[in-house]
Amino acid sequence: MIVCDILKGKAPEIISVTPDQTMVEALRLFRDSNIGFVVVSRSPGDYQGTVSERDCCNAIADYGSEAPMMRVADIMNRDVATCSIRDGLPLVMAIMTMRRTRHVLIMDGEILVGVISIGDVVKHRLEESLHTEQVLHDYIAGTGYH
Repeated sequence: MIVCDILKGKAPEIISVTPDQTMVEALRLFRDSNIGFVVVSRSPGDYQGTVSERDCCNAIADYGSEAPMMRVADIMNRDVATCSIRDGLPLVMAIMTMRRTRHVLIMDGEILVGVISIGDVVKHRLEESLHTEQVLHDYIAGTGYH
C-alpha cells in the first residue's frame, strides 16, 4: 500500500494557519475542527512548518501567559516529517516511530498534497487486517469461491 492510496480515502483539504496568526487562533481552529494539528502556510501546496497541541503546550510551559498571543511562527515546528506520495505505508510508520510524531506531510515533489496521521495509519491497518481475516475465514470454510 502506498501513501496516495490512503490520501484517496481522505478529504482533500489541508487545514492550515498563517505564520502571523496567534496561538489562540490556532487553538480555536483545533477546537472548532476537532483536530490537534495544522500546517503553517502562506499559500496552498507550500508549508513553513506545523503546529500541534504539543507545540502549544510547550509554548505555555516556556512562555507562560504570553504564549496564547504569540505568533504561530514563533512556536511552530520547522523540522517537519515528510514523505513522498509514492512511499509505502511501512516507511510512513517508520518515520512516525523514529521521529516520534503523529503526523507526516505528504509531498509530490516540492508540493504539499496531504497529511497522514497516525489515526489514518491505524484505520488503514485495521481495514487490511479485517479483510485478511475474512479471506482466511472464507478459505477455511470453503466459501467465497466462484
